Amino acid sequence: MMKKMLIVYYSWSNGNTKRIAEELQKATDADMAGIETLVPYPEDYQTTVDQGQREVTKGYQPEIQPLPYDIKNYDVIAVGTPTWWYTMAPAVLTFLSSQDWNGKTVIPFMTNGGWPGHVIRDMEKACVGAAAACPLKVRFDSDGGDHQETPDSEIDNWIWSVKQLLKEESDQ
Repeated sequence: MMKKMLIVYYSWSNGNTKRIAEELQKATDADMAGIETLVPYPEDYQTTVDQGQREVTKGYQPEIQPLPYDIKNYDVIAVGTPTWWYTMAPAVLTFLSSQDWNGKTVIPFMTNGGWPGHVIRDMEKACVGAAAACPLKVRFDSDGGDHQETPDSEIDNWIWSVKQLLKEESDQ
């Protein structure tokens, strides 16, 4: 029997992170949920970029809406975030910090516009007690657009690796 996986992602402007989460979901049939902040970010791109920089600098964790799933019921949790000032989006930090990761496997994935920073390392650090596997960095164009620059084959290979992980873990 395959291990049970949940995909959790945060996506703000172009839906790039959501797009990668949906590709993984389509291939694995896992449950999936998007992280939403209690107070939405401004619609103006530059206003949100400035606010995001202040929040990241302060380590701010905005309140988020409850997810429809409990990670206690899953073995593997794939977590996706856009890069905000070289790290994960503050809403993802809120999610990661509020969970019990002991005995879980986390699959961190991120989208970026050419500056991947230390997102994956920060995500892994925030999931205390979890094993990390199959990290993925997906690059989009640097002007905040939705043109994917990472080849589809890299994403396909990542999805294949995740599927193998789900099978392997269930053999134990």
